[in-house]
Amino acid sequence: AAAPPPAEFPGPVTEIPVKGVRKLIAERMHASLQGTAQYTIHASAPAESLLAFRQTLKGSPEDWSLREVTINDLMNYAVTRVLTRHPEVNAHFLGDRVLHFQRVHLAVAVDTPRGLMVPVVRNADALSLRQLAAEAARLRAACLDNKIGPDELSGGTFTVTNLGGLGVERFTPVLNPPQAAILGVGSIELRPVEEDGEVVFRRAIGLSLTANHQVLDGAPAARFLQELCTAVADFELLLAG
Repeated sequence: AAAPPPAEFPGPVTEIPVKGVRKLIAERMHASLQGTAQYTIHASAPAESLLAFRQTLKGSPEDWSLREVTINDLMNYAVTRVLTRHPEVNAHFLGDRVLHFQRVHLAVAVDTPRGLMVPVVRNADALSLRQLAAEAARLRAACLDNKIGPDELSGGTFTVTNLGGLGVERFTPVLNPPQAAILGVGSIELRPVEEDGEVVFRRAIGLSLTANHQVLDGAPAARFLQELCTAVADFELLLAG
């Protein structure tokens, strides 16, 4: 039998111009890695309290507007409260000076068809959980509908990006300069822990903190991550405080 004709090399190709939001992301991420000394530390926070509280919210009265609060909203709330005690993390590095912010202007990464967008929740540390969740939802919808304003995409002092919904346990987020740090939130998984001399499995959430070593050393970054893990582990106590 005759040999089949060779397939055309390299085969069908789709060419996509790098422009608009994608070009901006490419330039900013390249500049971030070129211009900063980035390192990432990882930790796991017990998630039982977080999940139990989320279940409570799902059963709350509808007019309380709490049923749609997500795990990501709970994490954002915990981050804003802990950051106020770690101004060196809630900071901008400007080369010849560092800005420590008293208020938390929380940048939240949003995946859109046009690419990654990072709107900012202003004064997030002063908002209640319900207010914080509502504002994050509004900004996300504005990004997806291409109705976000330029002023709503600037001024963040710290960023949270969440890939847990895609099954990612840990990852290395890239800094959003001039911010000093960014938190990556991973998935909730069963992990072995030792209790009373026995190994048991408990649910835990993966956290990855990338920081700029030009301004933030490993020890203060680790202390922030450690306190955040404690806050997540006892989430209802955090609310009471």
